[in-house]
Amino acid sequence: MHTVTSTTVVATAARANDNTLFASLELSKSKWVVTINSPGSEKFSKHVIEGGDGAGLLELLARLRAKAEQRCGAGVKVVVIQEAGLDGFWIHRLLLAAGIESHVVDAASIALPRRHRRAKTDTIDGETLLRTVMAWARGERRVCSMVCAPSPEEEDRRRLTRERDTLLKERIRHTNRVKGLLSSQGVRDYHPLRRDRFERLETLRTGDGRELPPLLKVEIRRELERIGLVTTQLAAVERARDALIRADAEGPNTPAALLLKLKGIGPEFASLLWLEALFRSFVNRRQVAAYGGLAPSPWQSGAIERDQGISKSGNRRLRKTMIELAWLWLRHQPDSALSRWFRARVGPAKGRVRRIAIVALARKLLVALWRYVTQGVVPEGAVLKAA
Repeated sequence: MHTVTSTTVVATAARANDNTLFASLELSKSKWVVTINSPGSEKFSKHVIEGGDGAGLLELLARLRAKAEQRCGAGVKVVVIQEAGLDGFWIHRLLLAAGIESHVVDAASIALPRRHRRAKTDTIDGETLLRTVMAWARGERRVCSMVCAPSPEEEDRRRLTRERDTLLKERIRHTNRVKGLLSSQGVRDYHPLRRDRFERLETLRTGDGRELPPLLKVEIRRELERIGLVTTQLAAVERARDALIRADAEGPNTPAALLLKLKGIGPEFASLLWLEALFRSFVNRRQVAAYGGLAPSPWQSGAIERDQGISKSGNRRLRKTMIELAWLWLRHQPDSALSRWFRARVGPAKGRVRRIAIVALARKLLVALWRYVTQGVVPEGAVLKAA
């Protein structure tokens, strides 16, 4: 079921195509707000359907397109836009399967009023999305950044690296919990990840020589059981990841095979780089750096000019991995051109200077690895592993 609320009259700019019906989706758990601009109309109409009702959405769009075709006397194309969010890409794929042009936009890239307090409603957001996709259809590509939706297979493959990251964080949380509980009793030399962790727990004494309180010991034992479960699951995920890497590495020029040839890059870095970034097609190095959230953000106004640091607007997992890999690159590839550039730029400096420079190195390294995987250009001075 869907309802139609009052329409809003809006003076629209010249349309890119007079036979195009534009629609925007504001998605929530309880309801979907569909804002429509039909060809030949200056009105934005708002329709509400139940959240998650994909069939209802298709039925609504089909009915509105039929009305527009009847009014125009010609075929009408439907273009839909939605923000990237918790609903993932299933709605986008549903629309594509129905022959509807669909776009997923990065919400942070849409221009908004800069007032300290601005009005925000589903109606306003829907109209903003609609104007955005209409401008995009006119060829104004800088009006927003559209998300490149992965295929279902690509999306499913990267579950392994993301689940591993989640399990690692969970194990760290339980480990820190055990250490914190014992620290409050004066015990500082206990390691929850050791194989004999249960046996050692029985022999522990508090800082003032007492046995551990019985309820505390039971709580710690339960935490250790959770650590054991997470460790088992982590090992299973890593075996599945290694199997996926081996299957991809069977080809001579696949991303995984090429990355594993470089000294300092193991299965985890190779899989994450492949599954999070290098499965995609990029036009140039700027797109690569921007996708990794490693592109600089300059600020220039009149005589004022300063650097705001990196944008951090890209893939956060990729950004974190590249900074970790940059430090390892300095250790395992000390004679490479990138490592020499880092040492020449930083010199004996410590602290903040090195942290800023390592981000720049991570950006250069990501671009170099992209060229290596796509064009076969080995990073200058990089050492390959022995066969």
